[in-house]
Amino acid sequence: MKLKVVIFDCDGVMFDSKFANQTYYNQLLHHFNYPPMDEDELEFVHIHNVMESTPYIFRHYPAQDLGEVDRYRQAIGYAPFLKYMRMEEDLVEFLDICRSRYQLAISTNRTDTMTSILDIFHLRDYFTKVMTAENAKRPKPAPDALLEILAHCNCHAQEAIYIGDSIIDRQHSEACNMRLIAFKNADLPADYHVSSFMDILSLPPFLESHAESLNS
Repeated sequence: MKLKVVIFDCDGVMFDSKFANQTYYNQLLHHFNYPPMDEDELEFVHIHNVMESTPYIFRHYPAQDLGEVDRYRQAIGYAPFLKYMRMEEDLVEFLDICRSRYQLAISTNRTDTMTSILDIFHLRDYFTKVMTAENAKRPKPAPDALLEILAHCNCHAQEAIYIGDSIIDRQHSEACNMRLIAFKNADLPADYHVSSFMDILSLPPFLESHAESLNS
């Protein structure tokens, strides 16, 4: 089937946001006088949503009131940490090429921060549908967000492809039989592996759909 929809993860794909996430979650720990995250905890929060990540990093401190942590988290917000995010250099070039060929969408485990990110980096107009852990029935790795995108775009899973970088993304796409492009992660089981966005244009689904468009 011809490729019709390209769906993006945010963290680790559109943006290098690991340092931003590290700074944010370490601020939560620091405020309550706990040491910073270790490497395993950093990897966990980088691919999970905030409602899973917060109790995880405080799991060794059972006396800590997580309601108090959540109130502090909501008070500071994520906006001060957005400056630490780094957009992939060729993302906009890739989006400019793809926007006339495909419908573009996002499926991420971010919550209310996704809207601010799209606005700050002037990306909102590229995407026809944005699904987050906040507006999906269930967050990744459940397939709900992808299924809602497919319904919105009126296409089948075989007509879409997901760009991700983690095992959560693998499980997410696999749950609805959607092809996966592993972004900058050669060890992730996937249909395709790339090290940049412009590399994606040379993958068979993109070459085939573009050729069909030229011949139609």
